[in-house]
Amino acid sequence: MAASVAFSPACRRLPCNPLSASTGALSLVRLAGCSRRLRRACATAEPSDVLPGSGAGELDGLVPAGLLEELPEGLAFQGAPDGSGGHPMLDRGINAAIVLGAITFALTKLLTVDHDYWHGWTILEILRYMPQHNWSAYEEALKANPVLVKMMISGIVYSLGDWIAQCYEGKPIFEFDRARMFRSGLIGFALQGSLSHYYYNFCESVFPCKDWWAVPVKAAFDQTAWSGLWNTIYFVALGFLRWESPSTIFSELKSTFFPMLTAGWKLWPFAHLITYGVVPVEHRLLWVDCVEIIWVTILSTYSNEKSEARILDDSSTTDTRDNSR
Repeated sequence: MAASVAFSPACRRLPCNPLSASTGALSLVRLAGCSRRLRRACATAEPSDVLPGSGAGELDGLVPAGLLEELPEGLAFQGAPDGSGGHPMLDRGINAAIVLGAITFALTKLLTVDHDYWHGWTILEILRYMPQHNWSAYEEALKANPVLVKMMISGIVYSLGDWIAQCYEGKPIFEFDRARMFRSGLIGFALQGSLSHYYYNFCESVFPCKDWWAVPVKAAFDQTAWSGLWNTIYFVALGFLRWESPSTIFSELKSTFFPMLTAGWKLWPFAHLITYGVVPVEHRLLWVDCVEIIWVTILSTYSNEKSEARILDDSSTTDTRDNSR
């Protein structure tokens, strides 16, 4: 059933509001829950359970009467096929195919690394040599195409990190935003992998000393100059991929730059004691990407929370102006 909801002033007394007037923060879990309940109820509602409506500020279409009290102020829901929530079953099916296909492909590549030599091997022998030979295959690929391999690893990590962020925000495991996950993965592939490859080589050339004191110096340089530069690149690139204006991107970057920089100080200094003290330079990005699954989850949540809060705020402001005319 196609439905669109515009909210009247009467609905503003209701509690499910994702924008807090005191903090301005977005509660994505409550917002997602309200939207999902509306879609399910619209799909199963009987004719006697819905209210007709028309005109600006009223119901345009048919909406279950009991759901108005659960919807946040300023939320515009589109259930039509051309809206983002028009075919939830199809979206879930596509998302499930993407996730299961990626997992199947990864497991197949890992488990069959020795398939040319399996003749006479037992299952235990296959499992015994699988980790060692997968690492050998990774090192050979790294020597042949170091930048491309690191770009692919970073693309996977940034896609996975954004998926985890969406699940953390309250979305079901197969109801993630594919466009958002693609944007994050594209940034990881096109920018993070290649830039980090050159950065770690540059860092070694600037601080070639192998003494113990060089490790905290490199970590400090990483968490000031490089971290600030990369966070800026990430936010700007993500903003352009979302077709946001330069002024909007700059405003969001200015409000999140120092919170993101200081948030990184709670995680990365400890990780970089291993990065610069133990891990060889050619494998540093692999180690950093393993830790970065956590960091990308934080980074993606910060960026998209700001963007979605701004979109909802703009929508609420527009509705208020229309109702006042």
